[in-house]
Amino acid sequence: MQARSTLRFALAAAAWALLAAGAQAAEPTPAQKEALQARLEDAVRDHDQGRLEQAREAFEGLARAGVPAAGYNLAVMHLKRELPGASNTEALRLMTRAAEQGFVTATYGVARLYETGDAGRRDLDEAGRWYLRAAQQGSVDGQVEIATAYYLGRGAAKDLPAAAHWYREAAKGGDVGAQYIIASMYESGVGVAHDLRLARYWYAAAARGGDEVAPAKLREIDARLGTGSAPAPLTTRP
Repeated sequence: MQARSTLRFALAAAAWALLAAGAQAAEPTPAQKEALQARLEDAVRDHDQGRLEQAREAFEGLARAGVPAAGYNLAVMHLKRELPGASNTEALRLMTRAAEQGFVTATYGVARLYETGDAGRRDLDEAGRWYLRAAQQGSVDGQVEIATAYYLGRGAAKDLPAAAHWYREAAKGGDVGAQYIIASMYESGVGVAHDLRLARYWYAAAARGGDEVAPAKLREIDARLGTGSAPAPLTTRP
């Protein structure tokens, strides 16, 4: 599988599961969330301007305060060798903790680490489990990756209906590549019932998204349907 995205810094201070020793911490107030978000943005700015020690200290404090994005960012600093004693093992630990707090960017990131082997060992089955988790949390990239795993039988048992399900979900989320693939699956009846109208729907979506091959497929489908240049339906989403 080709990497769909590199691991980037996160600004979203989402999934506010505060850490507490042996007890459930209270949900932050809106004002507290706003203050934590501002601190996170300041820390990312420090990083981008080369103040790595300040960024590290801020991310560590925010991670202790329960901001998963901060732990994720620390993991990225480890992977980029921006910290003394940087460690891929520590990066995986930090990213896994952020993922366990519900931060979907980290969930996808853990999957990428296992797929690439940057966590210290390459494990496609473990990557597949984390991609599925990211997909279920709404990550479009995760949906494409687990769909591909099911389609190829690589990192998950081959399951064409499951592949079609996740390609369709990613297509609904606007992924142009997934729109083209689910269209081709409807066209050929692979993993789904053969349906040229749904194939046309998704080829049209891919064409609007800039896919270079989709317009030719649209003309081909139109010829087979005998519909000429009829517009694709826009009122429903298969």
